[in-house]
Amino acid sequence: MIRLTAELDRIRRTMSPRHLARPTPARAVLIHGGAMLLWIVLFARAFGAGGIFAWSVGLAYIGYDTALLIFVFVQTMPLLRRASLAVEAVQPSVGVTRLGVIVAARNEASVLPATLTALFAQTRPPDAVVIADDGSDDDTAALLMREYGLILPVPGQMSAPAARYPSLRWLRLAHGGKARALNAAMADVGTELVLTVDADTLLEPGAIAAMRHAFAGDPALVAATGVLFPVCGPGLSGRFFQWFQTYEYMRNFLSRYAWARQDGLLLISGAFAAYRRQAVLDVGGFDPDCLVEDYELTHRLRDHAVTNGLTWRTDVIGGARARTDAPASIGAFLRQRQRWFGGFLQTQFWYRHMVGNPRHGRLGTRMLPVKALDTMQPLYGLTSIALLLGALVAGQSAVATPVGAVIAAKIGLDMGFYLWSLLLYRRWLGDIARVGLASAIVAALIEPFTFQVLRHGGAALGWLSFLTGRRSWGSQARTGLAAQRL
Repeated sequence: MIRLTAELDRIRRTMSPRHLARPTPARAVLIHGGAMLLWIVLFARAFGAGGIFAWSVGLAYIGYDTALLIFVFVQTMPLLRRASLAVEAVQPSVGVTRLGVIVAARNEASVLPATLTALFAQTRPPDAVVIADDGSDDDTAALLMREYGLILPVPGQMSAPAARYPSLRWLRLAHGGKARALNAAMADVGTELVLTVDADTLLEPGAIAAMRHAFAGDPALVAATGVLFPVCGPGLSGRFFQWFQTYEYMRNFLSRYAWARQDGLLLISGAFAAYRRQAVLDVGGFDPDCLVEDYELTHRLRDHAVTNGLTWRTDVIGGARARTDAPASIGAFLRQRQRWFGGFLQTQFWYRHMVGNPRHGRLGTRMLPVKALDTMQPLYGLTSIALLLGALVAGQSAVATPVGAVIAAKIGLDMGFYLWSLLLYRRWLGDIARVGLASAIVAALIEPFTFQVLRHGGAALGWLSFLTGRRSWGSQARTGLAAQRL
């Protein structure tokens, strides 16, 4: 195992642009630089232009967001003509491809029993389940020995299968981070397909069957994400964050469906992701130095495929569903989004040679330029809010009144998109999509002034992390699933 993980490190150093710095192409400079220059120009207009054009940065922000909504609207229209994908969860998959699950865990004793119960209750259970224990110092070891009959392994080694659960093994590691734990387990799990499942994520009963079915039916499929539903802790704060994150996840997964149709899907959620194991080994596994190791790995897989003439693709599998613990307080939410956005910037910078590159097809010419613009979206959003507040405080009704009309029109458009998304989500996922019509309308009305500001604030902190190289985040409390243990 040690030799193979060292080999993964060697492979990664030979192909990751983090180690092999590539020249920044002019097209990437133009796209990224153009977004920054446009912000500077539009921000300057706030001090020279009159009327609504003093809020030009806000107009650009709303125009960009509206363009993305139209794109998702068009790309998701096929879901109206499509029956629920729940059938995938019960159809037998073609062939007998072996599938293993890696659960990377550090101090997750409070949620591990629920996670494992959900895995063992699958309609098509996994052939192997490996607990990649990343140096836990809580009750994890006692739990695994007491409840599951595992014998304490030597550090750095895999245990024998559990007597009560023959597919379950325990890989005990020194603390080195999630990516290193995943790499160590990936090297030894020994199945053709591998699912990475966070210790705070509960798979629905047909989730693994749906993943088996998808990979068996598409040899080019190299990585896929399931559909996640957020679960927050009890109390007013938990209900608030679960409310908004439910709609956020709904829109995000519809967006992933839209980009998958363009062969441009890059975000494969590590909380519930499936990979062809050999492909992951071929590109050197997960990068321990990336803040979002799952996102970076997808870039490396796609870059490797183009370099070597492979037809690898990624997808979102509607029949593969899971519930995952989500932040339930402002502090936890901001820390999560700070890490996510900092890792997004990190990956965008490392893989800038792909931005606008026609060799990468629509991924290079459509998805990655959009992601380049997304790097500036929080700055546009926060600037828009600051300028509007400034106009209101200064009593500049010539600015505030038309801006208010534009915002009202945008809220109306967002409300229509919320309702459209709700219809599609139910069509796509069936009864599991427990989202209500009335609450969707209320969320559309107040989100721009509440949750959206928090998201942009977390992203701004992500910029700070990216620029300063911060890598310490503290521990994340599991308040959602821990309160709903099976």
